[in-house]
Amino acid sequence: MDSHATPPVSPVIYQPGFEVPEEGEAETLAGMLDTLKHISEITYKDSGHASRSVHAKSHGLLRGELTVAAGLAPAYAQGIFGKPGSWPVVMRLSTIPGDMLDDNVSTPRGMAVKVVGVEGPRLEGSEGDATQDFVLVNGSPSFSTPGPKKFLGNLKLLAPTTDKAPGLKKALSAVLRGTERVIEAAGGQSPTIIALGGHPETNILGETFFSQAPILFGPYMAKISIVPVSPGLTKLTKAPVDLDGKPDGLRAAVVDFFAGNSAEWEVRAQLCTDLEKMPVEDASVPWPEDLSPYVTVARITAPPQPAWNQALSAAVDDGMSFSPWHGIAAHRPIGSIMRVRKAAYQMSSRFRAERNGAVVKEPASLDDLPG
Repeated sequence: MDSHATPPVSPVIYQPGFEVPEEGEAETLAGMLDTLKHISEITYKDSGHASRSVHAKSHGLLRGELTVAAGLAPAYAQGIFGKPGSWPVVMRLSTIPGDMLDDNVSTPRGMAVKVVGVEGPRLEGSEGDATQDFVLVNGSPSFSTPGPKKFLGNLKLLAPTTDKAPGLKKALSAVLRGTERVIEAAGGQSPTIIALGGHPETNILGETFFSQAPILFGPYMAKISIVPVSPGLTKLTKAPVDLDGKPDGLRAAVVDFFAGNSAEWEVRAQLCTDLEKMPVEDASVPWPEDLSPYVTVARITAPPQPAWNQALSAAVDDGMSFSPWHGIAAHRPIGSIMRVRKAAYQMSSRFRAERNGAVVKEPASLDDLPG
């Protein structure tokens, strides 16, 4: 994190004109809210408990600390990374579907991080709070579709499969994993096959996670990644995990690791330096790292701890909401994918609170977090 080691870049200064609503964006948002609510209603009817429309199943609920060191290059010393210091965080590891599937149905993974006690002017809707959320997924630094309209089309195809034929899903996932292994052996990768259930059966703790869509970074624009760096985590990258007959095998692997090990991740930022090659509105375009590499701006450490239990699940899964729109104005989400996420996350949070009779709120501290 030494500024002398940071490669020089010339980041583009954000202008409001960079954001252009997708045609029919309001109608797309309405359709997305209807589809996500439908998923939540199905899973609530089946279980009697309201869960998230996506990323319903948690595999790790962790307490940690984010540390920003001195010496960041000025372009990277922005927002919550603008000054040295340490802040408590809570981390949620999950998989993407909206229903609680057997882990043998291998789907992409997510990491949500909530930094507590941050200062600065707030985003609309999070006034009075003191948190900054980062919501990330593994696999690719870019999103699966350019904008929300095509994403809604994919979502509508998947929504009718919610709670349907779990045995068939497991069988299909096994076939897709085999297909993906063949593709990766040839040096490739298929995001589509992975998304449909072909994710390799690997330990979630070895994954690198990406915001995929951009946020403001002070006066600039950036994408965020969180990368495992401690030896205990890096040896789990692509490491197989036994899920045979273990419907919660990913969770068990996380719990087993943190029973006796600590962990460390780097938080990295990739600044936009070329608006044509690093677009804001087309989230499917990877930002070239030869133009602007991911640079470490902070570290997250997590000590040995109970990594999942019912008390933690009640406090975090039911009592907290993670959204890129929980934060300070210096990190406002930008682009169409991020814009529609705001209402989607709000709807999901309200649905869970109303059905479960739980209070979903932003924490002022983590002192009351179980464990």
